[in-house]
Amino acid sequence: MEISVEAVKEVRAQTSAGMLDCKKALQQASGDVNGAIEALRQKGFAMAEKRASRAVSEGVVAAYLHHNNRVGALVELNCETDFVARTEEFRRLAYDIAMHVVAASPSYLSPDEFSADCNGSPEDICLLAQPYVRDPSKTVADVITETIARTGENIRIGRFARIEVGC
Repeated sequence: MEISVEAVKEVRAQTSAGMLDCKKALQQASGDVNGAIEALRQKGFAMAEKRASRAVSEGVVAAYLHHNNRVGALVELNCETDFVARTEEFRRLAYDIAMHVVAASPSYLSPDEFSADCNGSPEDICLLAQPYVRDPSKTVADVITETIARTGENIRIGRFARIEVGC
């Protein structure tokens, strides 16, 4: 099956995957762009699972201060190497997660920390399970997994803190 350049460009624009990976995914999906995107997404999840045991000793601390200067957040985002930690994509992810912490006010990092006596559901108070503020169709964990697939490194949120005046 002949795959058009436009289809490859569209899949690449939506996934940031390599051109060859996009073309292979389109061939597997018989030219269906949405099918190729889903295949690449699944490939990213598989890659993230393989990398999950790798140590993350590098990273950045990102800060977000809301426009009213009354609420802010700090997020420690870790990765395997300082090369990835210095990239604009990684720093932007850390900043966006800090912004998410301000907007969504999570109490716990993951559902593993969530106990039965907590008020609310894990989707409401666990950072990784919350719908991402920039794209509610994905969770914060999904966004991190997609970045793992693009960078080829394990990425984890080390810790986070949200500070609000008067609370």
